Amino acid sequence: MFLTVHALHALANPARFLRIARPLTPLLFWAGAALVAIGCWAGLVRTPPDYLQGETVRILYIHVPAAWLSMGGWSGIAIASISFLVWRHPLARIAARAIAVPGAVFAALCLVTGSIWGRPTWGTWWQWDGRLTSMLLLLFVYLGYMALSRADADRGGDGRIPAIYGIAGTLLLPIIRYSVVWWNTLHQGPSIGLTRSSIDASLLWPLPIMLAGFTLLFAAIVLMRMRAALATARAEARLRRMARA
Repeated sequence: MFLTVHALHALANPARFLRIARPLTPLLFWAGAALVAIGCWAGLVRTPPDYLQGETVRILYIHVPAAWLSMGGWSGIAIASISFLVWRHPLARIAARAIAVPGAVFAALCLVTGSIWGRPTWGTWWQWDGRLTSMLLLLFVYLGYMALSRADADRGGDGRIPAIYGIAGTLLLPIIRYSVVWWNTLHQGPSIGLTRSSIDASLLWPLPIMLAGFTLLFAAIVLMRMRAALATARAEARLRRMARA
């Protein structure tokens, strides 16, 4: 346990982080872009249409990764927030803020693709059922976190309030996950489980490729934003030193 905590503290050092992040960012970005391109080709060309939904089923290759990553992004914010509150990691606060924007984008993408998918499938663009409403709330929670973090930084806060908000927001994740189980909603039930899937294998196989590709792109964007935040902080510190000289 001590070695794990020591390793986390070592990685949280900005200089060590930048030495790892600089070469890792383009590697993750281009690997993710390649996987997304392969997944799109496979999903559009190599898979058959669904016997019920027809060609519209192909939206799942965007919609499902967007849903998973919007929830995974908030989990990352919560982990970073805990690290900031417990260990005061110097990069934890930066990491949480860096995750917020791509997480919000994926939450919005999930809602948009879900509406596009729902129109021919359900006959409506929107329905106030458990899954859709809770995902919309997650988008608002993301936007609230971004506004709160900006306000806290502008007033010179210590970051504790956004961190507590980041942890509290995790209460929404199980609601999203189990909303189709707890309530009788228009949204279909869980399609993919740990041991089985209700999606036919001929349609399912491009999905892990797309999920891996979008995950790598998500990670690359977070690293880019963290590096930009560190560069901005260094520039501001330099300007303050020059102003005092």
